[in-house]
Amino acid sequence: MEAELTALAASGATTFVGLMATETWSQVRGRLARFLGRGEDSEAIDAELEESREELVAARRSGDEGSAEDIAAAWRVRLRRALRDNPEAAGELRELLDELAPHQAPGPTVTVNNSTNGGTYYGQVIQGHDISGLTFHSGGTAAPRPEPGTA
Repeated sequence: MEAELTALAASGATTFVGLMATETWSQVRGRLARFLGRGEDSEAIDAELEESREELVAARRSGDEGSAEDIAAAWRVRLRRALRDNPEAAGELRELLDELAPHQAPGPTVTVNNSTNGGTYYGQVIQGHDISGLTFHSGGTAAPRPEPGTA
């Protein structure tokens, strides 16, 4: 039973930390605070959750995955303790996780590499799905384009 609760706590922490950086977090935070507070001061827990979210966003923005993992580990321990102190809460946590499943962050990123061969290109060639915020610097003047039919 202990292994099952540990796995549930890990799943919960992963889900909640994954949602911290999403728009769904404001809805999740209050429910998680009530779950962890179990009728006590859920406002203090809510403040801790918000602080963790701010730290997580800052860590991800700076590329500090170690700090992001520390935040997940802290909430994993917190959830495991809550389940250990109140094993009946496991069902409630499972229901909450099932409800949140459609809101979880997308799965792993898939990398696709393409190459373009042959022909003459007078600028960058881009192929992609979601592209935004790109800036290209040419570093010099471009070669003049030949007139059609003159090669």
